[in-house]
Amino acid sequence: MNVLMSSTSYPENAQDWRGRFIYDMAEALGRRGDLSLSLWAPPGDLPGRVGSAMQEGDERFLQDMLGKGGAAHLMRERKFGSLVVLFNLMKRLRRVYRHSRHEVVHVNWLQNALPLWGTTTPALVTVLGSDYGLLDKPGMRTVLRAVFRQRPTVLAPNASWMVARLKEDFGDVAEVEAIPFGVSRRWFEVDRSGAESGCWLGVTRLTRAKIGYLFDWGEGMFDSRRQLHLFGPMQESLELPSWVVWHGPTNPDELREQWFPRATGLISLSQHDEGRPQVILEAMAAGLPVIASDLPAHRDLVKHRETGWLVQERSQLEEAIGVLEDMPANRRIGASARQCIKDTIGDWDDCAARYAVLYKQLVARR
Repeated sequence: MNVLMSSTSYPENAQDWRGRFIYDMAEALGRRGDLSLSLWAPPGDLPGRVGSAMQEGDERFLQDMLGKGGAAHLMRERKFGSLVVLFNLMKRLRRVYRHSRHEVVHVNWLQNALPLWGTTTPALVTVLGSDYGLLDKPGMRTVLRAVFRQRPTVLAPNASWMVARLKEDFGDVAEVEAIPFGVSRRWFEVDRSGAESGCWLGVTRLTRAKIGYLFDWGEGMFDSRRQLHLFGPMQESLELPSWVVWHGPTNPDELREQWFPRATGLISLSQHDEGRPQVILEAMAAGLPVIASDLPAHRDLVKHRETGWLVQERSQLEEAIGVLEDMPANRRIGASARQCIKDTIGDWDDCAARYAVLYKQLVARR
């Protein structure tokens, strides 16, 4: 079966944090003997057995777009120059979709499904939490419904909490089935026997929404003895407190080999539209306890006091840190988190198998 996958985020190399899950997804699909995958995405190393669907000028355009912050950032900016870039993105995607001879199109992010208009190729559309901002824009739901009505369509959010709204908006023109992303097997192999008390991590893009209450609640809680190490690119102009140790952008190898084995836990107090944050999945798979804000995306993943901690106020964050700095409790909760991910999520090959079943169903319905 020939499958075309489109994405507007992709890692340039092994050290690049952007769109790492797209590489992992494509790599797992490429390993399958029953699929032939072509990828349309920003330039980067392609996994084995995955072909390129890029056309003239696409690589340069996508590289320039990522340099401007990426599609999601440009949509939030609402500037004329940003709108021009997004319009050109739609034109290029429309060109690749119209010339495609693939049996199925796998689209990542709802906005990338808009240029499917006028074609009939069956589509599986991966829906992430950031897509909810698109659904709130005037007329967008109507246009997407028209696109989905033209073909057999499956909307595949990466978390079950998104299913209800998608069914309400599109259930009569598309099937909706939650397909959780997988986790690289290497995360399950992380050895935390040497983990330290008082070494906390935050891994996130640095924006006000992604940081959430971390700086406000963390004041007076972290210092040179109990340290907060923050990783991620600065995407908004934020003033970092003196007690934050900021390391800049990171990559999976650095986290897996240097930081997750020694850390006490991961803290994410995001107020952003999250789907199912991949870094939390990976931390839990590594046996690293997670403290997370009480959002639907986090609630869908973390079992409070069993596989991690959900917090709504500063006192709850303080309590969670106190409990998890007791290392026997830390290891017990970390082990429960790892087992939960093994049982309910699995690795990327498990995810690819779930997608392959849906591809076959879509082709059968064409």
